[in-house]
Formats: sequence, C-alpha cells, structure tokens
Amino acid sequence: MSDSKNIKLEIITPNKVVFSKDVQSVTLPGEVGSFQVLYNHAPILSNLSIGQIKVQNVDDSIEYFAASGGFAVVLENVVTVLSETTEKSDLIDVKRAEEALERAKSRIKEKAANLDYERAFLAMERAKNRLRISQK
Repeated sequence: MSDSKNIKLEIITPNKVVFSKDVQSVTLPGEVGSFQVLYNHAPILSNLSIGQIKVQNVDDSIEYFAASGGFAVVLENVVTVLSETTEKSDLIDVKRAEEALERAKSRIKEKAANLDYERAFLAMERAKNRLRISQK
C-alpha cells in the first residue's frame, strides 16, 4: 500500500466481489453496535448484524450498502467483509424488498404451528434494512 492514509476495503458475497478499492473509512454494523475502521485500526475479527455499511471514499463521496450480516476482518489496513448478501443502495430492488417485507409480516401474523419465527423475523429485518438503505 502507498503512503496514503487509506485502507483497502473488500466486500465479498458467495456470488461476487461487491466492492474492492481503497477508501478513507468504513462503518460496519457490528453485533454489539456499529464501528468505524480508519487507517492503522487494530486487528479485529467481528460478527456483523443486519445493517448499514457506510463507505467514505478517497474523494470524500459516501456510498451505502445493505448488509445481511456476516463477518469482518481488519488486518494491516485491509478490511474484508464476508456476507451472504450485500447490496449497494442504488442497486436495491425496492419492489422486491417491499414484497419480501409483506411476505415476512404475513407469515408472522399467521402464527402457523410450523413457522420458524426467528427465520421469519430475520427476513423481515433484512427487508426493512434494504428499504431503509435504498433511500440513501
């Protein structure tokens, strides 16, 4: 890495590399609260929850991503995010997210005996997060 005070950020899902470039900072949705990573951050391995990833690019522009949880590794000015799904705010299919939210709410409301409430609740939270991030 050059003498700059930037960090390398990689956001990876099973299907593709969602993001890979140098940035000034990244704020991640840690399980016990969000945290920001800047140049020379201490090494860390963290679980991530459903939430927002906020990226401050080297040109000072901001990008937002909806994350479904996962893990983050910070080591030697490289941040690697591994997530089942992560979507850039302007690429979120709002109609699909709204439909997913309604399906999840409907499942929870039905209170079926065979319903996996935790799974339905997480589906609802992921959809809400995608809708919230799509507004950014």
